[in-house]
Amino acid sequence: MDSQLVGCLIGAVNLKSSNRNPVVQEFEKSSNRNPVVQEFESVELSCIITDSQTNDPRIEWKKIKDDQTTYVFFDNSIQGDLAGRAELLGKTSLKIWNVTRTDSALYRCEVVARNDRKEIDEIAIELTVQVKPVTPVCRVPKAVPVGKVATLHCEEGEGSPRPHYSWYRNDMPLPTDSRANPRFRNSSFLLNSDTGTLVFTAVHKEDSGRYYCIASNDAGSARCEEQEMEVYDLNIGGIIGGVLVVLAVLALITLGICCAYRRGYFINKQDEESYKTPGKPDGANYIRTDEEGDFRHKSSFVI
Repeated sequence: MDSQLVGCLIGAVNLKSSNRNPVVQEFEKSSNRNPVVQEFESVELSCIITDSQTNDPRIEWKKIKDDQTTYVFFDNSIQGDLAGRAELLGKTSLKIWNVTRTDSALYRCEVVARNDRKEIDEIAIELTVQVKPVTPVCRVPKAVPVGKVATLHCEEGEGSPRPHYSWYRNDMPLPTDSRANPRFRNSSFLLNSDTGTLVFTAVHKEDSGRYYCIASNDAGSARCEEQEMEVYDLNIGGIIGGVLVVLAVLALITLGICCAYRRGYFINKQDEESYKTPGKPDGANYIRTDEEGDFRHKSSFVI
């Protein structure tokens, strides 16, 4: 794209009268007050004085963006963020190299001519810098059961102006509404081209395929890598059969544990011997004598 020349002419009108009034300085209409250029190209904003009584009028360029006004050309030098990227041509015209998205703004050329009847005049030019979209981020579900909702997302945050989105399935463009095209009568989806969201209200087997998205604006376009979405049948009988098998296995495990307990596989032998042999009371010792024929107390308890 060639750099665009924006005419901004300061004309002169000769007043024919007996008093021979001085030249009245005024602007002529520009052929383009809204130039558009792509990022990293150059643009020339032209402000030409065709006639004036002032030999060396004062020229100033200002930039107005987000309700803030800053100098671009003041005191015979380039100011601000355009320093090193701009210059004044022919004493009045402003040329900008390697424009960026931050250069999009309203530029005002102001002329001060002290010897003219109209000492101050100005004209405004709105510069728009377009930015090509970068590769969008796409999110596609890998597998969705028949009859369920499926949402596909496509997002891009660099393009200017904001891009529009389009979705493709198996290299075939999708309409914004499946009902609007008989080719997609077996589908039920809506596409929001402003947000990049593709929503299937109830997916069908025919909705399986390879999907990708393209983000595009006046500066260009970009696409994401295609992703596969599979739509599968939900096997209710298989699910019920699987649940029954799991329950049967759990029942067999429980029955086996109960049988093992009954047969004593889980009883500790040491605990079993302790259970069969009675313990002696603490603090007492009994000795059996031949005369007594029974136990007699040997030591007393300490209380």
